[in-house]
Amino acid sequence: MKQLVRPARLAPGARVAVVATSGPVPEERLQAGLDVLRGWDLDPVVAPHVLDRHPEFGYLAGTDADRAADLQNAWCDPAVDAVLCARGGYGAQRMADLLDWEAMRAAGPKVFVGFSDITALHEAFATRLGLVTLHGPMAAGVDFIKNARAQEHLKATLLAPETVCTIRSGGRALVPGRARGVTLGGCLCLLAAECGTPHARPSARGGLLCLEDVGEETYRLDRYLTQLLRAGWFDGVRGVLLGSWENCEEYDRVRALLVDRLGALGDVPVVERFGFGHCEGALTIPFGTAAELDAEAATLTLDEPALG
Repeated sequence: MKQLVRPARLAPGARVAVVATSGPVPEERLQAGLDVLRGWDLDPVVAPHVLDRHPEFGYLAGTDADRAADLQNAWCDPAVDAVLCARGGYGAQRMADLLDWEAMRAAGPKVFVGFSDITALHEAFATRLGLVTLHGPMAAGVDFIKNARAQEHLKATLLAPETVCTIRSGGRALVPGRARGVTLGGCLCLLAAECGTPHARPSARGGLLCLEDVGEETYRLDRYLTQLLRAGWFDGVRGVLLGSWENCEEYDRVRALLVDRLGALGDVPVVERFGFGHCEGALTIPFGTAAELDAEAATLTLDEPALG
């Protein structure tokens, strides 16, 4: 697995487009997120269908075609420097095949931010565009608009990425050791659901794999991990970073499952509670960048800043 292309960092006044790729967006949370971005001296613009709701399936923010058009138009707009997802939920997979990836590749690299359901798009941006993306808080996320740590780490990654080349989590080693590789991952259930699709990587070989999830019973987490193990998706992985398991069962039970299933990886370094995902004060993790994991120190050190 190789280092992907780094988009340029943002500068004061940069235009950032906010798009809804998945679930419906509460307007008051959107406005609060826009205020945060303006406070960073960025120029946020809202895509036309961000506040839509699908006429039949209320868990979607508008139709697949409209959500795809918003993302593609924002990406292909030369005046836009970054695209930030408004929230997760569900729906990114439904519109991924509607995007014109050739046109988006021709538009050149720019910053893309999101997590949770956006995992499907992180995979697609890596495989179709070859770009570093940011697994980080979303513009209308309650975990973003109310948490200073999440805000400050995303802000530093966007505007001064050289200041956050070492990401310190406060976590602890499940399996000690150091490993080098290229970062990837996201929401466990989405990685399992993406397995075998045209936009997904065939495996995590050579990677430092970041995993987290939300609101899942332990047997479901077991099923996702077992599916990926049986598919050979973990073969050759260099290290594993485990983020939050918010609203899952009690952590001791989840932890026992993680130890059980990831034990098949042998002496691959694994660190838990790394502080990314669906948790308070979530860290921003760049995907597609070469880095070193030190499980005992619970640090991820990037070879170079996430953005150029």
